[in-house]
Amino acid sequence: MGVAGAVLREVPATRRVGRSEPHSLWQGDQVLDLRDGKPFLAWGREPRPWEFYPVPACSRSLDLPRRAFEAACQGDFELQGHGFEAAEEQMRRPQLVRVGLVQNKTPLPAEAPVVEQVSALHRRIEAIVEVAAMCGVNIICFQEAWTMPFAFCTREKLPWTEFAESAEDGITTRFCQKLAKKHSMVVISPILERDRDHGDVLWNTAVVISNSGAILGKTRKNHIPRVGDFNESTYYMEGNLGHPVFQTQFGRIAVNICYGRHHPLNWLMYSINGAEIIFNPSATIGTLSESLWPIEARNAAIANHCFTCAINRVGEEHFPNEFTSGDGKKAHQDFGYFYGSSYVAAPDGSRTPGLSRNRDGLLVTELDLNLCRQMNDVWNFKMTGRYEMYARELAEAVKPNYSPPILKE
Repeated sequence: MGVAGAVLREVPATRRVGRSEPHSLWQGDQVLDLRDGKPFLAWGREPRPWEFYPVPACSRSLDLPRRAFEAACQGDFELQGHGFEAAEEQMRRPQLVRVGLVQNKTPLPAEAPVVEQVSALHRRIEAIVEVAAMCGVNIICFQEAWTMPFAFCTREKLPWTEFAESAEDGITTRFCQKLAKKHSMVVISPILERDRDHGDVLWNTAVVISNSGAILGKTRKNHIPRVGDFNESTYYMEGNLGHPVFQTQFGRIAVNICYGRHHPLNWLMYSINGAEIIFNPSATIGTLSESLWPIEARNAAIANHCFTCAINRVGEEHFPNEFTSGDGKKAHQDFGYFYGSSYVAAPDGSRTPGLSRNRDGLLVTELDLNLCRQMNDVWNFKMTGRYEMYARELAEAVKPNYSPPILKE
């Protein structure tokens, strides 16, 4: 039996074109082998039988249809396919699911009319989703605030707040519902939400749509950055929906939006609530975060025994009016360079190569969800987590009169 509520599907075996070892280090498009294909000698000797768990090398190339590559070439976006494997079990069949990560530029300049920009983005995404369907993708996730330029750096309200729409019946949600139903694909659509029922408050929201086309629910960005030109707190509030996990036909998923990846407890709560795959749709620039990008989602996958999917937008966006950054430098009209590099990480620490730093792209990755429990059984992080101790100490630490227990002579 698999995960409760999940439907296990027979997926044709794929030919192995190439693979990388779980303990290899990705540097751009190159792989540095840290183990030389041999067991890690943690104590300067060969591991004893009880010290070695037979999990195979995980990241492998995934055969995708020729017509998908032809369509991607015609559409001028990168297409990659990779897969992770779990050890064969006697009591459970493989739980195979294919995820699609989409990164893209904004097709029109930021000064174009709002309606035209949204329509152009819808057309772009629809073309990429068509290719994802050719590749057998079950769950697809777009980048943070995918229906608009990332204009929060400008501190201007108009026209940027006009991109906000209802999570329940806005034009983008209806568009994604049609795609989900047409392709029997779960769609994760991060948007700028306008909550008309609660004072027109704006939120940074991800709408999760079932492969039937029904809305499963939504989640909101829990952590709002207060660094550099990320002036998001002047536009929308911190999320108030906690850490929901969505039971889909293909597994339990969660969405940790952008800046939340810097907060280990944010990842942890999604994992505690049962997420097997955590998506991290983002919009982040090279000068600030690129050195952290390959590490954070990968570390979260290891620490929480789950798959993580890190997604970043691509390119440079220029705005009509100059703005300053509070750093004493001259006013400018751009935010910085969005470096793409979207990737998937597995609970055993392996990961796929990243997509391009400068091209639109679709990353298709086949996961075996059995690997989540297998790694949990190896490392027992949840068994040894001592959550009750941290809950007790954190409850004290947030009190106004808290005094840290620092021992002095």
